[in-house]
Amino acid sequence: MFAAMLFAISIVALAQFGLYYWRAVLSGVASQPVSSAVFEAVRVPEAELRGADFEKLASLLELTPELKGDQGGLGTVGIYYKVVGKIADLFGKLSPALAVWGEQERVLCATGNSRPARHLTRRVDVI
Repeated sequence: MFAAMLFAISIVALAQFGLYYWRAVLSGVASQPVSSAVFEAVRVPEAELRGADFEKLASLLELTPELKGDQGGLGTVGIYYKVVGKIADLFGKLSPALAVWGEQERVLCATGNSRPARHLTRRVDVI
């Protein structure tokens, strides 16, 4: 009984650590600058970036399939974006702070979606 409880606690702690680590990596990627040419390409003013602009930035991968590489797309960032969006939609009306948090996380996903943005920046600089 004790071994099963210890195992369950260890699994929960490992999952929590994994989530925090993944979130830190996403924040690190999101802090990298994205060229203004990328924002012009998707017709989004840089100063007015919103969480809803994630789809526009993600569409860069659909327009340029050679940028997907071995990873095959956005992976867990798209899933995280959808989960945060559902949480904010469901509980945002009950708690305005949760709605603000959800929007901040969606903006983080939009700016963290910089892998195609960096490749597109290189291509725009070459042209």
